Amino acid sequence: MILRAISLMILAMALLAGSDVFFKLSTALAPAGQVMTLVSLGGTAAFVALAGAMGAPVFGRDALHPLVMLRNGLEILAAIGLLYALKYVPLPIFAAIMQGGPLVVVLGAAIFLKEQVGWRRWTAVGVGILGMLLVIRPFGTGFTGHEFWAILGVVSLAARDLVTRLSPPHIPSLAISTRGFAATIPVGLVIWSMEGLPPQLEAPALWAIAGAILFTTTGYLAITTAMRLAPASVVSPFRYARLVFTTGLGILIFGDRPDAMTLLGAAIILCAGLYTFLRERRLAREGETGA
Repeated sequence: MILRAISLMILAMALLAGSDVFFKLSTALAPAGQVMTLVSLGGTAAFVALAGAMGAPVFGRDALHPLVMLRNGLEILAAIGLLYALKYVPLPIFAAIMQGGPLVVVLGAAIFLKEQVGWRRWTAVGVGILGMLLVIRPFGTGFTGHEFWAILGVVSLAARDLVTRLSPPHIPSLAISTRGFAATIPVGLVIWSMEGLPPQLEAPALWAIAGAILFTTTGYLAITTAMRLAPASVVSPFRYARLVFTTGLGILIFGDRPDAMTLLGAAIILCAGLYTFLRERRLAREGETGA
C-alpha cells in the first residue's frame, strides 16, 4: 500500500509537470484569458462529476463561508500568477521558484497563525530565500520581471494552504477545491475581454488546452488518492519530484538550458524545503510521544 501511494504521488508530479507544459504551449497559441476560462470550466466540470460520484456536496450555504471566500480569492491570485509565469518564464526557473512553497507556508504560519518556529526552520527559510534569489537574480542581466508572476503564484498558493487549515472541518476538501476552481472562471472571462483578442479555435490551441485540463485534473486525482493510501509524512516528500520532471520537460520540449546558478539555487531550495518538512515531521512525532 505504501509503495502504491508513493508511486501515485510520483505519477501525480509527472502529470502536473505535463500540465505545466500544456499551459505553456496553450498560452503561446491562444489568449491567456481563453486558456484560463476553458481550463477552469473543464476542471470544474471534472471536479463536480468526481464529487457527484463520491456523494460529496459541492455547492451550498458553506460556499459563502468567509474563509471559503478568502480561499477562493487566493486561488484566483494563484491562477493569475501561475498563468503568466508559465507564459513568460522558462520552465526550469518556474519549477525552482515553485518549490519554495513549503518555506513560504512556514513563514506565513509563524507570522499569521503564531505557530512556534525554531531557529533551525527559520534558518532553512532564510537559506531557501537565498536559493530563490540565485534563481531569480533580480539585479542580473537575465532578469525580466516576469519572475514576479511565479512569486505571486507561490505566495498565493501558500496563503491558500494556510487558510485551508483554518477552514471548517465539516466542509469536504473536494468541495472546497471545486469552489476554488470555479471561482477562476469569471476572472478568466474578464482577462479575456481585457485582452481584446479573438478566440483561437484551431486544433493545436484546443489540443493544448485539452491537455492542460486532462493533466491538471488527473494529477489532482492522483494526489488525492495517494494521500488517502498513506500518511502525508510518507508521500509528501515525493512532491519535489515535480522539480525534476518540469525541468526535464523544459529542456526536452522548449530547449531550456538552465545555467549553473539556476541549478544551484534550485538545489538549495529543494534541500531547504526537505529539511523543513523533515524537521516538522520530527517535531510532530516528539509531540505525540510527549502527549
